[in-house]
Amino acid sequence: MAQLDTAFYSQTCPKVEEIVREEMVRIISAAPSLAGPLLRLHFHDCFVRGCDASVLLDSTAGKPAERDAKPNKSLRGFGSVERVKAKLEAACPGTVSCADVLALMARDAVVLAKGPTWQVALGRRDGVASSATEASDELPPSFGDVPLLSKIFASKGLDLKDLVVLSGAHTLGTAHCPSYADRLYGSTGNGGVVDPSLDSEYAEKLRMKCKSVDDWSMLSEMDPGSYKTFDTSYYRHVAKRRGLFRSDAALLTDDTTRDYVQRVATGMFDDAFFRDFAQSMAKMGNVSVLTGVEGEIRSKCYVVNRTT
Repeated sequence: MAQLDTAFYSQTCPKVEEIVREEMVRIISAAPSLAGPLLRLHFHDCFVRGCDASVLLDSTAGKPAERDAKPNKSLRGFGSVERVKAKLEAACPGTVSCADVLALMARDAVVLAKGPTWQVALGRRDGVASSATEASDELPPSFGDVPLLSKIFASKGLDLKDLVVLSGAHTLGTAHCPSYADRLYGSTGNGGVVDPSLDSEYAEKLRMKCKSVDDWSMLSEMDPGSYKTFDTSYYRHVAKRRGLFRSDAALLTDDTTRDYVQRVATGMFDDAFFRDFAQSMAKMGNVSVLTGVEGEIRSKCYVVNRTT
């Protein structure tokens, strides 16, 4: 099987990284809050059918695509991906895959949010199928505990360390109430027991913002105070039982993940976390990739190429 390679486009589109970075600088300068969503697109892509840009495809008649699955309803940044893809099509038509575009944009989003950098191996091909059912079944849920999450990660060749390290991506971005409101109002939504793994003072603050389990109007920062900056403060929040999701809180229930959270939370291991994150992202970007003659190179990221 063909392997991904950082020099994959050296002959066919030598300025690929430069073109992506230039457009990303414009995108993030205009909307710094897009860094989180663009990183998330790559995550949500790789966990369903591998990193094949299937998350970008529009639904077709009678076939709902990944992006219309319930856990993907809040994904954003599709227009930014099209912008970058259009620039690449103008420079090197039919050459750079949408899957590679997502991987490069995710890396640049982290860098532009003051996070680490890493080399992105390239040569992914684009998938030709996308299923909402698969996305609902395979994405790590925000309510997941460590046994469930580690099982999902293991099925992608990712381990417990990757789980706690990649959870650090929650340093960027926001979340809608329904993804965590059951922790505030109980599963019945009628003011039931507040999740005991959530700091009560923080729960009170969240309840002020998030009025009910069905409140889609309000957004909460996943890393309060620095949701546009890639840093280690997420781990400090989690260590104080102030992680937004059940899956964040769950990191304190397992010895391995708890040790990592508490270590990084001291603020003395930022460099180590940045290195770990870069390593885990490179690993995730390799999940079940299509290479060689598999799949295709889409002209537009939201639709498969027409076969004549």
